[in-house]
Amino acid sequence: MEDTDTTISFRERFRNTLRQLASALAVLPGSGRKAFVLATILFLVSSFLIVVTWSDQFLVEIPRSGGSLSEGIIGRPRFINPVIAKSDADRDMAALVYSGLLKATPKGGLIPDLAESYVVSPDGLTYTFTLKEELVWHDGTAITSEDVLFTIEKIRDSALAIKSPKRASWEGVTVETPNVRTVVFRISQPYAPFLENATIGIIPKHIWKDVPNDEFDVSYHNIEPIGSGPYRVVDIVRDTEKGLPRYYDLVAFRRYALGEPYITDLRIQFFGNEQELIQAYTDKTVDQIHGLEPKLAAEFEAAGHEITRTPLPRVFSAFFNQNQRPIFADVAVRKALDTAVDKDKIVEEVLSGSGQVQETPLPFLDMATGTEEIRGTGQSIATSTLAELRDERIHAAQQLLEDAGWNLNAAGVYEKTDKTKKKITLLEFSISMPDVPELRLAAEMMKADWERMGAAVTIKVFDPSTFAGEVLIPRKYDVLFYGQIVGRVPDPYAYWHSSQRNPPGLNVALYVNKKVDSLLEEARTKSDEAERNALLRAFVTEVQKDTPAIFLYSPDFIYATKQEVRGKEIGFLSTESERFLDISNWYIESERVWKWFADRTTR
Repeated sequence: MEDTDTTISFRERFRNTLRQLASALAVLPGSGRKAFVLATILFLVSSFLIVVTWSDQFLVEIPRSGGSLSEGIIGRPRFINPVIAKSDADRDMAALVYSGLLKATPKGGLIPDLAESYVVSPDGLTYTFTLKEELVWHDGTAITSEDVLFTIEKIRDSALAIKSPKRASWEGVTVETPNVRTVVFRISQPYAPFLENATIGIIPKHIWKDVPNDEFDVSYHNIEPIGSGPYRVVDIVRDTEKGLPRYYDLVAFRRYALGEPYITDLRIQFFGNEQELIQAYTDKTVDQIHGLEPKLAAEFEAAGHEITRTPLPRVFSAFFNQNQRPIFADVAVRKALDTAVDKDKIVEEVLSGSGQVQETPLPFLDMATGTEEIRGTGQSIATSTLAELRDERIHAAQQLLEDAGWNLNAAGVYEKTDKTKKKITLLEFSISMPDVPELRLAAEMMKADWERMGAAVTIKVFDPSTFAGEVLIPRKYDVLFYGQIVGRVPDPYAYWHSSQRNPPGLNVALYVNKKVDSLLEEARTKSDEAERNALLRAFVTEVQKDTPAIFLYSPDFIYATKQEVRGKEIGFLSTESERFLDISNWYIESERVWKWFADRTTR
């Protein structure tokens, strides 16, 4: 009752105050009343603006869930499976669907993903990982250490129809699972890049355990994947003619180990070639694309599109297959072909300067050699015009051939006569590559240089989605024009050690050099960066002597992105799929909140 009386009393006093204010206004002349009302309004408005301005200084923008994003890529995935992923489309999808013990960051470091923590023994031979609690797959099944063990066993399984390209990195590693949350890796000798191995996506044992080895590559689980990554597949739309995926619809995985992604819906669409991809981007069917031709990227940028560029540690090279084309067993032929190619012209005209000329298989290793020279001529670049340099290059290449017993025939093609076997061998061969516009243009330029030198050259182009199965794995090529990924901690073992000549090894030059084998084996054991780089420099020197391939260029990664997407950090990439490294932090929707509240809600 007392509270009610108090309320009534307050209301009565408020009414009395209003009556007194009205009486005071009533005795004022008309102009006085207007002035008073105007002053009151100005006071209230200015007070409101002051409060808003003052408040705005303490408000910050934070991401919130919502929004959709579509991305287009060339090729169609066949193996959305980190164990056997082959193509860029495979790796892109695997990066979104799967997660590993560790995750690389755009700045080049490594952070825990499925792992809560890890410990490396003082001798560098034992790595102990502890999984986070309550981890689950996209289907809700619990993730355990047995899933990690199963994944590594499949990577190393030689009985798989398509052997894992990651196999070499896990040879000689023992895996123990003392409990459901602990995984212990033991290696026989220190291996500097080992922690990077722990970024491999883990596959679910309960899904794959009943799939026979001879059906591993044809299982529908490769196309309808279940992982634990930032996004899970909710729909697959296929074309009616061949049943190939046209696009995947994915949604943010609420229980992702690093936090539910902000962007709710993600669509990945697939296209047969760059022309189709560009048309979809122009029509706004897709929001983001990568792999743009540099000239086209510059045009888009000039038109106001958001274009991101970053160096890509991938060396594109022309690899000689001496087994299929015996003329490449002649080192003079290999060196002549290397000398004849105008690499600077390729970078300038094909890449529009968005790349770097390469002379070695390791693009970012400091290989300073002093005065730059025309390959094979000994002439300083500063002393000649570009036209003269090209003439000198071709002449130097021809001299190498003629010194080795090759002669120009009436058709302008070099040939070599084996008098014992009474056989004439022509300098003719083909270049094989996936159908990528940049590669086609560069190949045409190489072909022109080689034909000017005196070789007969044809170009063979293959569908990117079938290139690995038709060409790469069976080693069916004379010259393979292809890119090799160097990685964060350079480990060229899989590309150049003689044990990796056969699939799933990636020694596509089928290169054999015992000294190189020894250098690569020793480099892997060195945790000291200076010691490791000294061995890698020695490796590069040996490879340059033999010229098993022509190292051409390293391109920049070019990415056309949606301007409304914020939070992107595209830093160091070892593969194109790593553009998705921090996709869980990308956002479209946002809100403004008090700073103290934002500090408490930030991941």
